[in-house]
Amino acid sequence: MDNPGWHAFHRANKDEARWSMPHRGPDGRFQPVEEVGPMAEPFVGGFLPPPSPNPSIRGPPPPLPPKDASYFRTDGRVPSSASWQEVSRTESTLSGTANSTYSMFANMSAVERSQHLRVARMSPYLQFMAGPLLRYDTVDEHGVWRGAAMIVTADAGSVYEPLPVLTYNWDPNFTPNGKLKRHVSTRTHGRSFDLAPHPSDPLSTVAPASPTNGEQNGNGFHANLEQRRVEGKELYVYYGNGGTFTFWRFMIEIPLTSHEMKINYTINNGIELNFYVPGRNQNMRWAAYSCNGFSAGVNPDDFRGPGFKSGYDPVWMDLLAHHAEEPFHALMGGGDQLYCDSIIREPELQDWVTQLKPDAKKNYLLSDEMRLAIDRFFFNHYCQSFRSGAFARANSTINPADFTPIIDDHDLIDGFGSYPDDLMRSPVFNYIGSRGYFFFLLFQCFINVDVDGRDDRRHPFKSLIIGGDGPYIPYPSHSFLSWLGPHVHMLLLDCRAERKKDQVCSQQEYKAVFSRLAALPRTVEHMVIQTGIPVAYPRMVFLESALDSKLNPLVALGRSGSMGLSGFVNKFNADAELLDDLNDHWTAKAHKRERNWLILELQKYAKAQHVRVSIVSGDVHCAAVGLLKTFVKEKKKPDIPPPQDHRYMVNVVTSAIVNTPPPNGVITMVSTLATKTHRTLHHADTDETMIPIFERDPDGSAPKSKYIMGRRNWCSVNWDSQTGDLVWDIRVEIQKGNGQTSGYIVRSPPPRWN
Repeated sequence: MDNPGWHAFHRANKDEARWSMPHRGPDGRFQPVEEVGPMAEPFVGGFLPPPSPNPSIRGPPPPLPPKDASYFRTDGRVPSSASWQEVSRTESTLSGTANSTYSMFANMSAVERSQHLRVARMSPYLQFMAGPLLRYDTVDEHGVWRGAAMIVTADAGSVYEPLPVLTYNWDPNFTPNGKLKRHVSTRTHGRSFDLAPHPSDPLSTVAPASPTNGEQNGNGFHANLEQRRVEGKELYVYYGNGGTFTFWRFMIEIPLTSHEMKINYTINNGIELNFYVPGRNQNMRWAAYSCNGFSAGVNPDDFRGPGFKSGYDPVWMDLLAHHAEEPFHALMGGGDQLYCDSIIREPELQDWVTQLKPDAKKNYLLSDEMRLAIDRFFFNHYCQSFRSGAFARANSTINPADFTPIIDDHDLIDGFGSYPDDLMRSPVFNYIGSRGYFFFLLFQCFINVDVDGRDDRRHPFKSLIIGGDGPYIPYPSHSFLSWLGPHVHMLLLDCRAERKKDQVCSQQEYKAVFSRLAALPRTVEHMVIQTGIPVAYPRMVFLESALDSKLNPLVALGRSGSMGLSGFVNKFNADAELLDDLNDHWTAKAHKRERNWLILELQKYAKAQHVRVSIVSGDVHCAAVGLLKTFVKEKKKPDIPPPQDHRYMVNVVTSAIVNTPPPNGVITMVSTLATKTHRTLHHADTDETMIPIFERDPDGSAPKSKYIMGRRNWCSVNWDSQTGDLVWDIRVEIQKGNGQTSGYIVRSPPPRWN
């Protein structure tokens, strides 16, 4: 549930009041809510330039604080918010680092020091607005890893002669010590300074690995290096008040070898970044997350622990620290990769927003000025969100399948698809959703339908499954079926493009999806289904009925603005604020039949193809694990062992990596409902429950609930080569804003039925 609480509603109303009286500037234009300029070159990829020295600070701090802070520097980095006492406390433990830095430069000439510290410069120069962003597609039948990178550049400050080029290289014969390992993070004291400096940092104190297996010859060149150059393809041009901005896509193909490899890449010979690909017969290590933003009215500083620039970074820094210890091959986003609800603050939309009568909003005419403002918002908001904080570093150094898969409502606007038909088709609201989906495809999937077409058999991205046309947007659904290893595949199901109040996905989409699933090789043992909304999760039908009732007095008072209850109803059609969240759920009354049908179809698929089906979801701002299994009618008879039960499906819920948990009262209510027996599918020999995996709180105390954990979280996923299990490690934040996490394990066993 997406309700941040009444205090947040009150704060959101105060914030919105500031934007309700927009004024035009001298040029006759409104000042947008969010406007971004080009990035300084050293920020490309989410990394900072070396700040100027400050002689008043004498000791080096721990290695890498969050990305967007300002720093002093001597031999290392210190956050500008750190006090002198905080700095001096680190001196005694880090004097060795200072000595090693001194010894590094003591015998160098000025020319050598300059060469050592020089930061790579792009040539020809590109003025970045966002990127580079990475996207994993799939591994094809020939064992070729397929993916893409994308950058957004400002035309006025960039040189396109020749066109932008991405250069990437790898050594297919090099395996350091038989296993790829990066710098192991200390992650001590709950500090944010726990991730090693990026290798491109010229003052990094991380010692490079010793060359082995012929990685480098005496001149520093890789003897077996394979290198490729890809010219950027112009994918889209955004026309804004500040000029024109070009989206460039680079398609990447890497033949996999017997072992995993590090891939180094640069754009126009600028800063070198890297990511990792698995071995041909290796099942990937990957991470899942959702809800990468704050709801309206939530103060991000409430979630900012000591040393962090913002409340967005702490849990992301924990994920990156795990990536530094043992690299992830992919990063899966479960929806709400950014929150676009603040679009209603744009000044050109204020006359529409402040219409008191719902019918006036629905019939409001969409002006050209409003169209331009909506596109401006999505462009600026994406650029700002995808280049800020620790999230930006993840985008450029992990292959984010999260920019392939799941779109949820906040990627468009709160509740899109779950409102009544008349609101969904209204000119302004419909255009917001349509353009939101366009920019989702562009920024997160690297797809422009006008360029790439609608035929998934001839599409640049081979994992794509095109479904039916959206009822409210001018595009079909985009689902993806990606290789995660010889034994593991993932279906990223688009549950938003075709969504209506009484539909999640169309039969056309389901037909296309199940056809592709049936064609997979027989070596596949695990099929992971990713959906934005949990499939197995406590129902709140009674609350849904109460909020939907015309007799509900709170709704009536909210519509009239009485007793300060205006926040109880949404600003689009004056229905209860929580109703769109409840209508979104698979367990909502309107989606119940479709949900049950889907579960039974997945059971048929699992049995016929001899595949274990698991589900991973987000949205609800809690961690939980739902379970579907065979219903044993005889009370004293034991359950079928999970490996022998084709109906056994875990639904791992990991949400949110940034956003606030629901209020305690909501968590208590959901926890109570988690113990309820659901008889919905007993007629189909299927039982549904929640798994009590939270036997302790992350801080070691007794948990408030064994079923629902209301703390920020993400999930690490690996394949156990000994048992064949898929191992889900749900990483839950120990202390708000601290960033450190504690793990909770659940397993999906391989299929062992006849």
